[in-house]
Amino acid sequence: MPQGNKEWHRTGRISWLRAAVLGANDGILSTSSLVLGVAAAHATHGNVLVAGVAGLVAGAMSMASGEYVSVHSQADTEQAELERERAELKADDKGEHKELTAIYVARGLDPSLAKQVAEQSMLRDALGAHARDELGISETLRARPIQAALTSAGSFAVGAAMPLLVTAMAPVARLIPLVSGTSLVFLALLGGLAAYAGGAGMTMGAIRVTFWGALAMALTAGVGSLFGTVP
Repeated sequence: MPQGNKEWHRTGRISWLRAAVLGANDGILSTSSLVLGVAAAHATHGNVLVAGVAGLVAGAMSMASGEYVSVHSQADTEQAELERERAELKADDKGEHKELTAIYVARGLDPSLAKQVAEQSMLRDALGAHARDELGISETLRARPIQAALTSAGSFAVGAAMPLLVTAMAPVARLIPLVSGTSLVFLALLGGLAAYAGGAGMTMGAIRVTFWGALAMALTAGVGSLFGTVP
């Protein structure tokens, strides 16, 4: 690689990719399952659509709030650890220098070289060096609650819109096979795409998502059919 070029890695995608894939997957799966369950209970086409739209709105808000609370808790923990590390640096700079040196030695550096690296790192950014090498907190992987919430809500809505669109266009007599079939295709494509973006095998990613999606839809449709026959 030419000198001066920044090497590209997939780790920078981890936070938003996780939220986006999880949101879209849940959007497709929960909405299609909801639609199939209500349709299997012999509801009218209009009622099935209303249930699907309600599921889209409720699911998007649930994903957003859940991701925000979860990731914000992580951000709070990171901030507390950074404040603690800042206080330790102020109280015992030499001790923190030794601690950082020991970390580099444990990673395989010669003790004298580890000491030089620790000195240079702390001279440039002491808190950043300890955050990265002692606490495992880096700018790339830091928790971003708002980004995670918006990504989850948006991707859920996009995923949920797919089976809803099929529901709106499908004739009542063929609604169940069309929604289930297209939703499984959507899930397989999403699973393969997510695996490709993360550098994993596309086939296995697609199979995993499709299997669990088919199971969830079958169970939900079965429950709907069972309760739909109860007088």
